[in-house]
Amino acid sequence: MKTSLGAKTLVYPAPVFVVGTFDKAGRPNVMTASWGGICCSQPPCVAVSLRKATYTYSNILERKAFTISIPSEAYVKEADYFGLVSGMNVDKLAAAKLTPVKSDLVDAPYVKEFPLIVECRLAQAIELGLHTQFVGEVVDVKADESVIGSGGLLNIEKVKPLAFTPDTQAYYGIGRCLGQAFTIGKGV
Repeated sequence: MKTSLGAKTLVYPAPVFVVGTFDKAGRPNVMTASWGGICCSQPPCVAVSLRKATYTYSNILERKAFTISIPSEAYVKEADYFGLVSGMNVDKLAAAKLTPVKSDLVDAPYVKEFPLIVECRLAQAIELGLHTQFVGEVVDVKADESVIGSGGLLNIEKVKPLAFTPDTQAYYGIGRCLGQAFTIGKGV
């Protein structure tokens, strides 16, 4: 028997994205967001939903670009910090002793120390209610060589991305591999 939990923003797990933007003065800013994910294959697009009250919201509209830096487990404290304070008042990257890098493809910065970066040009902004969903067309994905495995593919065990649980508001690491997609289900 299942127990009803009601209408909630509850999908397990949620990603931990660090969204990078420049403000009007050209200062780099980052914020942590978990309302997001892949939303289109062709053209490749990702989406992140933000409240209008965030500093990043207006930066994306102004610059028409953003990055998503994927922090590894080693940077869980920094990722959490980026969601606690506003970039309007604090240079978050300096406070966290992390390095902003200006993308050479879009008008936004990314976090040098994080192993995986997605550079996006704003494709659409869709008002949904409390949040606006920003759809970014992926211009490039950059990965540290240390997280690239065989065949030039990412190795999730080396990336060590964070996962977020919306109801308990906790961060987790990624567990073990259970099988290969589009293969393990054959013969059921």
